[in-house]
Amino acid sequence: MSVQTYNEALEFMYARLPMYQRQGAAAYKKDLTNTLLLCEATGHPEKNIKTIHVAGTNGKGTTSHIIAGGLQSQNLKTGLYTSPHYKDFRERIKINGQYISPGYIVRFIQKYEEAIYRIQPSFFELTFVMALRYFADKRVDVAVIETGLGGRLDSTNVITPLLSVITNISFDHQNMLGNTLVAIAGEKAGIIKNNIPVIIGETQSEVQMVFVQKAHEKNSRLLFADEHIQLERQQQQNQIQYDVYIDQNIWMRHVRMDINGPFQEKNIKTALYTLFCLKNIFDIQEENLQTFFPRLSTLTKYMGRWQILGQNPTIIADSAHNEAGIQYVLKKLEEIRQGNIHFVLGFVNDKDISSVLQQFPKEARYYFAKANIPRGMETNALKELAAKTDLRGRAYSSVKNALKAARRHADKNDIIFIGGSIFVVAECL
Repeated sequence: MSVQTYNEALEFMYARLPMYQRQGAAAYKKDLTNTLLLCEATGHPEKNIKTIHVAGTNGKGTTSHIIAGGLQSQNLKTGLYTSPHYKDFRERIKINGQYISPGYIVRFIQKYEEAIYRIQPSFFELTFVMALRYFADKRVDVAVIETGLGGRLDSTNVITPLLSVITNISFDHQNMLGNTLVAIAGEKAGIIKNNIPVIIGETQSEVQMVFVQKAHEKNSRLLFADEHIQLERQQQQNQIQYDVYIDQNIWMRHVRMDINGPFQEKNIKTALYTLFCLKNIFDIQEENLQTFFPRLSTLTKYMGRWQILGQNPTIIADSAHNEAGIQYVLKKLEEIRQGNIHFVLGFVNDKDISSVLQQFPKEARYYFAKANIPRGMETNALKELAAKTDLRGRAYSSVKNALKAARRHADKNDIIFIGGSIFVVAECL
């Protein structure tokens, strides 16, 4: 039976197609064949749009939003493809901050249903090609494309971008990308294309040569953002602003952004340097950036990263889920705390989180919960694992109940932090 409604379209995608977020490694295909076949079946949309490709372990979603916002500020019709979503499937596919319409999704499934049955793509493969087709149909000026997992064999790697961006490398998804930083960097470096410039956000001595060698092999110009861009930070009352220097020369003064958090300066550097490098292609006007960035979150519908959900007590949600991301979060929490910290935590069940749990403070109070997805780690298993690192707390039947309990126990000067998994955060937004 052909799909008729938006809910049927979602059911079709969720029920019939492997979905990494729900099933984990079983849904990850180390192969671009299906994506290429689907691109062919939908008229090769990847050949009809200009793109920027963004990979990396941490910060690629934020970096993608800042780049897309910067391009949007120049009156360019800007597509943005990110994953996973928090609340609404349509978060993944946006043009100038507006979600793809339910009607378009229905029509896409109807039009290409035969090809979908024949090719049997994964959820990610299908949604990515849908995004490409949407961006091509809507004639975007440019689209920012965030990779899903890795890079080399990620579905998104069928595009030939104007510019490739790799934010940083740390341990995550080792079961699919490799057990060393060099191996993981090798997978991410797979997005580097012949004669296409590549920007690396952070210079990291352990993996620097991986990018140098790959760029040399592909004859790609290689730029390490943090060697070229400097931010001078000023605090104005409660607002942070930056003077931005490129190679020691001032580029912009008093730049304010409405995103904050312990790791965002690195992402801001990477994204701003990317926009600087795109100046000649898109005639980027600095004053447009400066008026747009203070409302970036609203105008691009950016969410889930160091998001303040309440005051007295302060409630913060953040999607950091690997060791490097969690370290930044915990450092920032320690800096801003006045009272106690209450952690509402849940994780997925297919990652070794023992090294992540070791980062958390032992004196804090913990509320363990399972996100409402098949991959969610069972609460009692999480509680037992946490106890091995001396993290004590109670198990709750849902994320909402865990948050309610944390609210009951927290004083107004305390902090409640919600995290461990994007799916835990999603249930509180």
